[in-house]
Amino acid sequence: MSSLKARLSQIPDGAGVLFFIQIFATLGFAVLYSTLVLYATQHLHFSAKDATTMMGVFGAFNYGLHLFGGYLGGRFLSNRNLFVGGMLLQVLGCACIAGGTVALLYLGLALFLTGSGLNVTCINMMLTQRFKPDDVRREGAFLWNYAGMNVGFFVGFTAAGHYQQTENYSGLFIFATIGNFIAIIITGLFWRTLADRETPLLEIDRGKFKQRFTAGIAILFGLVPVVWFLLQHPHGTERLVKAISAAVALALVWLTFKHRDAREKNNMWAYLVLTLGSLVFWALYQMAPSGLQLFAVNNVNRKVWGIVVAPQWIQNINTVVIVVGAPLMSSLFLRLRARGWKIDVPKQFAASLLLMGLGFLALPAGIAFADPSGMSAFSWLFVSYIFQSVGELLISPVGYAMIGKLAPRQHQGVMMGAWMLVTGLASIFAGDFSSMVPEPSEGSAVTTNPVYSKLFIELGCGSLVVGVVLVLLTPFLRKLITDGKEAGRAEEPPVAPDAATA
Repeated sequence: MSSLKARLSQIPDGAGVLFFIQIFATLGFAVLYSTLVLYATQHLHFSAKDATTMMGVFGAFNYGLHLFGGYLGGRFLSNRNLFVGGMLLQVLGCACIAGGTVALLYLGLALFLTGSGLNVTCINMMLTQRFKPDDVRREGAFLWNYAGMNVGFFVGFTAAGHYQQTENYSGLFIFATIGNFIAIIITGLFWRTLADRETPLLEIDRGKFKQRFTAGIAILFGLVPVVWFLLQHPHGTERLVKAISAAVALALVWLTFKHRDAREKNNMWAYLVLTLGSLVFWALYQMAPSGLQLFAVNNVNRKVWGIVVAPQWIQNINTVVIVVGAPLMSSLFLRLRARGWKIDVPKQFAASLLLMGLGFLALPAGIAFADPSGMSAFSWLFVSYIFQSVGELLISPVGYAMIGKLAPRQHQGVMMGAWMLVTGLASIFAGDFSSMVPEPSEGSAVTTNPVYSKLFIELGCGSLVVGVVLVLLTPFLRKLITDGKEAGRAEEPPVAPDAATA
C-alpha cells in the first residue's frame, strides 16, 4: 500500500485527472465514428454513396482542424478554455443529432466537428505542460492517456452496438451527450489544477488577454456555420481538401528543393516518400466505419456462438489489439534489436502496408467461401481487422516521432501540419473508395459479392504493391535518413590504430 501511495504521489497534478477526462471526452466521437453511416442509411435513408461521402468529410474536418486547434489554444484561448468550449459544442452537437432529422444531423455535425476538431490537441497540451522538458515520466503519461482514449472507444463502440440492436439512435446520441458532459464536469471540478503553464497567452497583459479571448470565442463559434455549409456540399468540400493538400505537397517539394543543408534535405525527401506510403495505409484503414461496415452489415454472417455481433462491436477488435498489442510489440522489438535486428521507420511503414494489403485480401477469400446465401463467415472479417490493427501498431506510433527526427527546425510546423492533413485527405479517399460499394437495395449478398470482391482485391493488391515498393526503397531511405550525430560521426576522420591505443 505504501509503495502504491509513493507512486501516486509522483504523478504530477492534473495528469491523473486528464486520464479520466480523456475517457469521457472520447465517447461522443466513438459513437459517431462507428454509427454515422448506419444512422444515415438506415434511419435517414441516405444512399450508401452519400453516407460514405459524408463520412469521408467527417474525418477530414475532424483531423484537419486539429492543427488549427493547436494554434488557437494557448494563444487566443487557454487550452482548458478551448477544451471546455469544444466539449460544449460536442454536447450540443450530439443532442441535436438525437433529434432524428436530416436538418438536425447537419447542424449537430457542424457543432460536433468544430468542437472535436479544435479541442483534441488541448488535452495533449495540458498533459505535456505537467512535465518539465527532461522529465522521463512524460512518455508513460502519454501511454496512459492513449489507454484512456482506447477505453473511451471501447465503451463508446460497445454502447453503440447495444443501441444498434434496437435501432434506438436517439438513446445512443443522448448517451454520447451525457458522456461528453461528464468530461466538462470533471474539468470544472479540477479547473485550477488544469491551468495552462508557459503559453504565449500568459505573457500578455490583461487588456490584450481580453481581446484575444473575445477573438478566440468568435473563431470557435464562427467556424460552426462554415462547417455547416461545407457539410451540405460534400463534393465541393472534397475537391477543396484535395486542392489544399496538392498545394501543400507542392510547397513541401519546393521547400525540399530549396533547402541548403544536404543532410536535412535528404531527410525531407525521405519524409515525402514515407508520407505517400502513409496516405495509402490510412485511406484503406479509414474504410472501417464506412465501406467495410456496410459490407459487414449486408454480406457477413455476424452470428458468433449464438450471439449476433453488432456492427459497432467489430471496431473493438482494433481497440483490443491496440491495447494488448502495443506493450507486446514494444517488448518484442526491444528483444529483436538486442539480437541485432534492424527495425527502423522504412521497414515498419513497408510492413504496415503489406499487412493492410493482406487484411483486404482476406475479405474476397471469405467471399469465395461464402455460404449458399452469399454470406461470408465472420472469421474472415475478424482476420482482416487483426491484420489492419497490427499494421496500425507499426505505423501510427512512429509517425509523429518520425517528424521530430526528419523535419528541420524551421520546417517542423508545416511538416507536422502536412502530416495531420494527410489523415484528413485519407478520410476523403476512404469515402471515395467506400462510395464504390453496392447499395443494399441493389440485391442480395450473392449479387453484390462480386462488386465487393473486385473492390477489395484492387485495394488489397494496391496496398501490397506500395508495400513492396517501400521494401525495395528501404536501403535507399536508410541512406537518406540521418541525424546530426550520425552525420557528425560520418564526417570524422578515421582514428589511426596506434593513436587509439596510445
